[in-house]
Amino acid sequence: MNQQTIGALQIIAAAICWGSLGFVGTLLNRAGFDGLQVATLRIVLAATLLALALPYFWSQVRGLSRSSLPLTILQSLVGVLGMSLLYFAAVSRVGPSLAVALLYTAPIWSLIFGRIILGEAITPRSALLTFIAAAGVGLTMAGGLQLDGVGILIGLGSGICYALYGVLGKKVMNGGSPMSLLFSSVFIAALALLLLPATYQTLLQLAGQPATVWLSAFSLSLIGTLIAFGLFVRGLEKMPAAKAAVFTVFEPFTAVLLAVFLLGEQLSWLQYFGVLLIVAVAVLNALGHQQTRNMAV
Repeated sequence: MNQQTIGALQIIAAAICWGSLGFVGTLLNRAGFDGLQVATLRIVLAATLLALALPYFWSQVRGLSRSSLPLTILQSLVGVLGMSLLYFAAVSRVGPSLAVALLYTAPIWSLIFGRIILGEAITPRSALLTFIAAAGVGLTMAGGLQLDGVGILIGLGSGICYALYGVLGKKVMNGGSPMSLLFSSVFIAALALLLLPATYQTLLQLAGQPATVWLSAFSLSLIGTLIAFGLFVRGLEKMPAAKAAVFTVFEPFTAVLLAVFLLGEQLSWLQYFGVLLIVAVAVLNALGHQQTRNMAV
């Protein structure tokens, strides 16, 4: 088995781990935790686990400079904290299938913010993909009486924050270690949450829960966050980023399958087609970047 195949398998495994977030978040919703509380548990528990592992990764973590601290704080508050808060709020309102589809509008927002922040060009092909993605979002809203317009807007907001995580992270890293970005962004987001009294109320609420709820909370942080990111970084070392992005399509597919078969979630055919359009745009966008890279070599 060659290195690129191993890398592809690692990235697929990472995407499956990320795809479990909506499912686990829904389990915590059913245990009495709202979207804000689920996001709080994810970030605070992830920061705790990272703190325990810090001695093993210190050499990779100390790469960020002080001059990049303001941008790092912005990237953490928007891309990690903002995305988590909005994504799990969307899960609680519209379900994991639609929430992950709306999150996956991120490549389109990345085109816009890449142009504004990084000066990257928007091609006619990119504009066409944007139109297709917009059509996909429109179809996901074809939910009849169950339509939650606020939930749709919140889900789109999570996609915007997710896009900014990558765009701002690219400026923060500037050739540095991805692990340093992970540590700093999670710790800064956790510190912001620890300033809120609601965080301690959430942790106290978790303390009184049965072992199954604790398992869900730690799965959210360990499997859906830290292990997923670790696998993705390892896979990324073995192949170009654009090619790796194609395999992350397993994230929304995993979220939809878990929602349908384990949570009994029901969507209309139009909504499923909308989800498919959004995911297709993400794949085509990644393939387009890969072709551009190959032409430049």
